Amino acid sequence: MSYAALIKEIGRGPKGSRPITADQAEALFGAMLDGQVPDLELGAIILSMRIKSESPDELLGFQRALDARTAQLQVPAGPRTVILPTYNGARRQPNLMPLLALLLAREGVPVLIQGRHDFETRVSPFELLDALEIRPAANLAEAEAQLAGPRIACLNLETLAPGLVRLLALRPRLGVRSSAHTLAKLLDPAQGRSLRVVSVTHPEYLERMHTHLCALGGHAMLLRGTEGEAFANPRRRPRLEVFAGGCARTAFEAEEGGAAPIPEVPDTPEVAANAALIRAMLAGTTPIPQPILDQCAALVALSHEA
Repeated sequence: MSYAALIKEIGRGPKGSRPITADQAEALFGAMLDGQVPDLELGAIILSMRIKSESPDELLGFQRALDARTAQLQVPAGPRTVILPTYNGARRQPNLMPLLALLLAREGVPVLIQGRHDFETRVSPFELLDALEIRPAANLAEAEAQLAGPRIACLNLETLAPGLVRLLALRPRLGVRSSAHTLAKLLDPAQGRSLRVVSVTHPEYLERMHTHLCALGGHAMLLRGTEGEAFANPRRRPRLEVFAGGCARTAFEAEEGGAAPIPEVPDTPEVAANAALIRAMLAGTTPIPQPILDQCAALVALSHEA
């Protein structure tokens, strides 16, 4: 593969660059995941894609390369397994991603939390999960047993796609996120039996992910996440869009108006306080925000669809 030729196509800036084909993108991202691209060319490719942004065909090619290199789980029969990515952690608000996972498991829906944490300025979601006694499984077999039993499991990205870890780890060196960060939230370790929750931060990515999820044809939910995490903002529900068989529909429209603080959900992202809040919500002593209940209900319904 001639990396120089590909860089010449994608590296001419936002107006002069041209997209590569899905097959070229699959081969390129596969080489990136396999560690075959030299550092100089790898940096040029990442920055070029960052400036140009991925075309639909490029994103499909990247997805195919990642799917071929993602470890697969044997998930239980019955409802589809919800795949919850966690990569950002809490900044100001409490992280209610574990609450969503535990609510789904309580409804009998298997949930796999997958991710990695690199933000030194944010509260790690894995520290919060540990406080709630949800710890990364040592291997795939242990995760499979947890999905079949208590219905909730957690896996570090290193176990599922080590090549993707290497690309994510370049962010501190390059100073910007890359296509790998987009693909990490699209990871599918239960192909054909999954229900991915895909959260985005920037509004323009909603349209891009909508197109991509329709093209993939699997089951998914798309929303604008809360501080980057895949749960509905408890202060104001975002639009919850669901996908099945290449078709999209709106499960819940976005709420209008401002996003006023909720007295029962104070801005306490610190681990102990966050875990205590989730326990109180599960016990019924603190009300669960309606946007979380809406998201849970939509996922439960979608998980049972054929």
